[in-house]
Amino acid sequence: MKKRLFLFLTLLLLVSSPMEISGVTYGWGYKKAENHEQPDVGKYRTILEKYNSFYLDPSGDKHVYLTFDNGYEAGYTEQILATLKEKNVPATFFLTGHYVDDQPDLVKKMMREGHIIGNHSDGHRDFTKISKEAFTKDVEDLTSKMEKLANNVSVQYIRPPKGTFNEQSLQWANELGYTHIFWSLAFVDWNEGQEQGWKYAYDQVINQIHPGAIVLMHTVSKDNADALGPIIDELKKQGYQFKSLDDLMLKQLLPKGIIGL
Repeated sequence: MKKRLFLFLTLLLLVSSPMEISGVTYGWGYKKAENHEQPDVGKYRTILEKYNSFYLDPSGDKHVYLTFDNGYEAGYTEQILATLKEKNVPATFFLTGHYVDDQPDLVKKMMREGHIIGNHSDGHRDFTKISKEAFTKDVEDLTSKMEKLANNVSVQYIRPPKGTFNEQSLQWANELGYTHIFWSLAFVDWNEGQEQGWKYAYDQVINQIHPGAIVLMHTVSKDNADALGPIIDELKKQGYQFKSLDDLMLKQLLPKGIIGL
């Protein structure tokens, strides 16, 4: 039901705002945030707004949205889940097809503990180099795998592998009822075996933090797993609240009068 609602709203926005589609390929990037200011993403801001996609919460509220990309299991997801449960913090896990096939019990645990499951491409493919038919199959095959693990799961958020996108792929996702979620805070944390200690991961997040941050971290890093608890504690001390992507979507819809109370 939730996904159908967002599909209806997305199509409503698209119908009311005719647009030309560009096939130019982009790689997500931005100037890192400093002094609690939101990062500058240049022209990407306009492109994402055009397709109802997000990289942060623009409200200015001191809200933080934790997201994790899972392509394979390196032994740290259990620790991350335990920390999130202990701290009572929600997160979104963007999963690949390999991860869902290889770690069904962990995926079920994410769902059971109230976290959101997002689509990170069945084959971790570059969405800008495949046809619409291939894109549809890749995305829907992965969502079907997730739905087989839990009847009540709603997969409505999508994150492109390596942050590669174009206006076509954003449009295709909209047509299928998905919302693209990028990020406004990240660092190099996926090179397994090249960890620099938990304090490095902690400093990267704390130094870049800003109101409305969508934080991207990878679960293959021991640094991230060890730093997560201290990060959460410090941000709470600074007055930040941890929210889910569903909270962010509701914040966008309520001011527009699409959903009334």
